[in-house]
Parts: sequence; C-alpha cells; structure tokens
Amino acid sequence: MNVLRQEVRVTFGYPVHFTEDVFDPGNPVLRTVLSSVSDPPPSQTIFVVDAGVLAAHRGLVERIEAYCARHADAIALAGPVLEVPGGEQVKNDSSHLADIHRAIQTAALCRHSYVVAIGGGAVLDVVGYAAATAHRGVRLVRVATTVLSQDDSAVGVKNGINAYGKKNYFGTFAPPFAVINDAAFLSTLSDRDWRAGLAEAVKAALIRDAPFFDELERDAARLVERDAEAMRHAVHRSAALHLAHIAGGDPFELGTSRPLDFGHWAAHKLETLTDNRLRHGEAVSIGIALDCTYARLLGYLSEPEWDRILNLLAALRLPLYAPELTEHLTTADHPRCVLQGLREFREHLGGQLTIMLLRSIGNPFDVHEIDADVMIRSVDVLKDAAEARPDVAAGREVPL
Repeated sequence: MNVLRQEVRVTFGYPVHFTEDVFDPGNPVLRTVLSSVSDPPPSQTIFVVDAGVLAAHRGLVERIEAYCARHADAIALAGPVLEVPGGEQVKNDSSHLADIHRAIQTAALCRHSYVVAIGGGAVLDVVGYAAATAHRGVRLVRVATTVLSQDDSAVGVKNGINAYGKKNYFGTFAPPFAVINDAAFLSTLSDRDWRAGLAEAVKAALIRDAPFFDELERDAARLVERDAEAMRHAVHRSAALHLAHIAGGDPFELGTSRPLDFGHWAAHKLETLTDNRLRHGEAVSIGIALDCTYARLLGYLSEPEWDRILNLLAALRLPLYAPELTEHLTTADHPRCVLQGLREFREHLGGQLTIMLLRSIGNPFDVHEIDADVMIRSVDVLKDAAEARPDVAAGREVPL
C-alpha cells in the first residue's frame, strides 16, 4: 500500500478585551483591534447588530458611524449597519444568514476584511457562521452584549444556526479575530437576562474552580441586585475559565468528552420543547440541576454539595425545573420526551455518548451510559426540590 500522510498544525490566538463604552470615539479598543495586523489601512469593515441591542441603545448606529468617521484612517465602513433579530429567532430562520452573506458580498469584503457582530450569543453564532463560510473565512470581531455571551459563548470557537428542530445543526469551528466585552451593554439587560447568563458561570465553577463557586455563593445577593462590580468579576472569571479550557482541552471537539457542555444535553432539548420560552441560561440551570440530582441519586455527589448547588442556582433566581421535563417522561421513544435529548446530544457531538457528572464541586468525571430509570427518578426529586425553594419558578413558567 502506498500512503502519503500529512500532518497540519495551526496555532490560533485571539484577544478578549474588557472595556466600557466601546463606541466612545476616545476609546481605542476597536481601532486597535481593527488595525492590529500589517494590512494596508483602512480596514474594510461591516457591522451586524442585534435588534434588541439597537432598541435598548438608541442612537447606536449613529455612534458606530461616528466612531468609524473619527478613526477613518484605520476603519473604512464598507456598508450600512445591518440589523438582525436577537435570540433564537435569528438562528431558526436561515434568511437572516442569507442577509449577512449578502451584506458581506455587497461590501466586497475579502479574507482580510472584518465583520463586527454586536449582540447576544445567538446573533454572534449566526454572524460567526456567515463570516466563517464567506470566502472560507472573513475576520470576525465579536462585541458581546449579554452576560451569557460575555462569560461563555463569545469567547469560544463555535458558530452555528439551528435546523430540523435541533440546536446548532449547521455550524463551524472558527476562532474569532477578537472579542470585546463591553460592560456598558449589560446595564440595559432585563433582570431575567442579567441572571440567566450566570448559569454558565456556575457551570464553569462546578467543573473547573471550586473557589469560584464559593465566590458566587458569597456574591449571589449582590449579583441578583445588579451590582456592576460583582458582575464584572463573575464575567471575567467565567470567561477566563472558558478560555483556559479551550486552550488546554479539545477546542474543535475531536474527542468525546465535552466538559463545557455540562448540563447541556437536557438544556438543548428543553429549549426546543419550550419553543424557546426558556432562555439558554435558564435551560442550562435546569440541566445542571438535573445532572447533579442524577449524580446524587447514584451516590457520586454528596447530599450537602447537591444542596449547595441547587441553593446557589435558587439564590441567583435561576429555574430548577420546567413542566416539559415531565411530559412523556416514561415514553422514552416519544419525540417530546426529554430523554430524547441524550440521543440528539450523542448524534450532534459524535462518538460514544459522554456525559459529565460531578463527584464534588470542582471534581467532574465522564460517564458513557445513563440509567433511564434513575434519570426519571431524578426529575421527580428535582421537581420536589424546586417546589421547596420558593425563590425560583418551580413547575411554573419562568416570568417574562
């Protein structure tokens, strides 16, 4: 047999900036990012903005235009600012992806040009997918505007859209050129969205950093009361933990272990089952609580630590249960049974089923089988635990 073998090594690097008022003409961060390589200036750039961000920050389009005009020697605005819907709506309708592709083509962007995406995680996902697939990769700058995107999704390497009723069915692994976390955008979030993103911080603490979990317990009241300094610390630490895992782990998910997907097999299914009534972070909170309950019933996680985890989620006013968990629970092959999320999770990630559980806070391990009967018991136990904690929406719809 005559075989030629090739090995390719590529090193990716990108900065994550923490700033405030990124479009203040005196703020140098965006200018620095867009002129950080030796291409001839000015950098050809288009902006795609979350409609919810535009509604909350009147005059943002004019501020973007004024910033580019002030820094015209470094930044060339190559097309009008494009507005797209926020939330899962933008990922469920492929016409928005087509609009972004069209804007890139109309602006005649090349691989050394920039697409600046401004919004929450869903908008960053779809704009990232568009940028990664135009010319096989236009430079992407993410300006994250929600807690969840700043502490988790924006700093990662995944992009995608939804299809066939499944989360992120189409997508790419493509690192951004840079990430900018602007704390000023967080001030206009609803209380619900302010809190929801903290589920990913709890997740990161549980799988990587027990002292950070202690800090979240200590600061829970301040976080719920919208203390800006407490939130800046939580976002920064969570982002750092996510980056550390990506750098030292398996960023393009070639293996089967997915630590950053702790709690996500149920979360992704719940988002679909609730027609996205649940925010991603809220679904992750329930998914974390469910897998921790399962670990407790199997004797891996002690009851005191299980209590601490559920109590922290409750203290952060995150949900522990949703009625959709119980629907069709004993009919495993029903498409609306939450246990179908295990099959979809394995299919999406590939290889053998791998679910992360906890032996203790900060001490995770992988399992490759889930006992359906024990998981069903876990749902019942979790429902009772949620109803015993009046601070969360136990068995009720999360208030809008």
